[in-house]
Amino acid sequence: MPMSRLHIDKLRQAGLRPTRQRVALAHLLFNAGDRHVCAEVLHGEAMAANVRVSLATIYNTLNQFTAAGLLREVAIEGDRSYYDTNTSDHFHFFQAENGEMMDIDAANLTITGLPELPPGKVIDRIDVIVRIKDAKQ
Repeated sequence: MPMSRLHIDKLRQAGLRPTRQRVALAHLLFNAGDRHVCAEVLHGEAMAANVRVSLATIYNTLNQFTAAGLLREVAIEGDRSYYDTNTSDHFHFFQAENGEMMDIDAANLTITGLPELPPGKVIDRIDVIVRIKDAKQ
């Protein structure tokens, strides 16, 4: 996989050293436009692209990219997380049967009735996940 100057610069601007593995994973994550991916799927994509990397390295890299602001973690249930390349404010549909996650534009949803915040606290982000399933025929 070629060392993309764009991905190298993106990693450096985020304060991350552009190692071969990070650049290769950035290529897989960011070359397909906005997407939602879990660690296991990214690991499979890496293996298919001849990027030899352990699942532990995938998790570490996803966490580093998230901490650097390159990804947004969306926790679904328990220890199941997806990583979103779209870090803007938006919400999600989630279909458990196939593991598909889709964006909902924040402009299409209004949040009301939020509780009063504890003193000295501000809202960082509101996550909304609308679980969907196929309608019965």
